[in-house]
Amino acid sequence: MQKTILVVEDEDILREISKDYLLNEGYQVLEAADGKQALTLIHDHDVDLIILDIMLPELDGWSVCRRIRKTSNVPIIMLTARVDEDDTLLGFELGADDYVTKPYSPAVLLARAKRLIESRNREERQTITSDSSNSDTLSAKGLQIQIPSRTLTVDGESVYLTYTEFQILAYLMQNNGIVITREQLILKIWGYEYDGDDRTVNTHIRNLRSKLGEKSKLITTIVRTGYKFEGNA
Repeated sequence: MQKTILVVEDEDILREISKDYLLNEGYQVLEAADGKQALTLIHDHDVDLIILDIMLPELDGWSVCRRIRKTSNVPIIMLTARVDEDDTLLGFELGADDYVTKPYSPAVLLARAKRLIESRNREERQTITSDSSNSDTLSAKGLQIQIPSRTLTVDGESVYLTYTEFQILAYLMQNNGIVITREQLILKIWGYEYDGDDRTVNTHIRNLRSKLGEKSKLITTIVRTGYKFEGNA
């Protein structure tokens, strides 16, 4: 099935270049030049990925991201200026899954988009073929995640996670009791081409912990190294 990507960018030239690259890869592309138009398109269409600029008229990218995350966990790639690292971290705190810094190569943006969409495709196939076996479920100390459907319950209550937060938690739980370095997380979640830093990982972990409440203590910080999930403690 053809996947749909929404490109939200107020600079016409950049939007058209991104659109052309995505169309050449076989994606359906929707375009928005401002935040309000983006929200309307999201409401009216099934979107598989959003490429979202921060600096937009009407509503900025942060406001759009915040509103999307109230109802949807669709993957979001944010576009930000290289000098604005705080913008990047804020985007992650609001629920963005990845970011690309300006000026950027359209090929890099395409690679990030393909990675997220292909990951979702694999999960959809797993959901279709799943036999609800134990390998599809990870449980520990009141936490239970269903990998094919990407759902989390904490003591029986559903907890919303973004795409990236879920990926991080699943990876840590799959490696229960094993120290996972920040570099391993970056490689697993974002891939070889990722150019972020440790603060990016720290921000996602902080967001994840805040959603886990008292269960956040199951994720232990290993100073100057990374993190460990301790579900058997």
